[in-house]
Amino acid sequence: LETDDTGNRLRFQLELEFVQCLANPNYLNFLAQRGYFKDKAFVNYLKYLLYWKEPEYAKYLKYPQCLHMLELLQYEHFRKELVNAQCAKFIDEQQILHWQHYSRKRMRLQQALAEQQQQNNTSVK
Repeated sequence: LETDDTGNRLRFQLELEFVQCLANPNYLNFLAQRGYFKDKAFVNYLKYLLYWKEPEYAKYLKYPQCLHMLELLQYEHFRKELVNAQCAKFIDEQQILHWQHYSRKRMRLQQALAEQQQQNNTSVK
């Protein structure tokens, strides 16, 4: 039974690491160029990995965008496009733009919240 727990823990760690690698468009391009996305067993494995979208698993992810990629990988057209390095480059650039926009927007929201709290504190006095 102890060996079973160790095996399950190792499988969890390996699948967690692999799913997060899917957030990297260059890695997806690497897999596509080597024909992994044409392998029925591999495509089925990608479908199996959709369980990572469940909250009890998703909470362990550091790179949540991997779930979006995992979702897109369910489509044959997307898997075929990834062979093209330009496609991977485009996705990479879009992710960077999203992070930059998200960071700025989040900072503005936090700043507005802090100012509102400060106003609330001074009006209470």
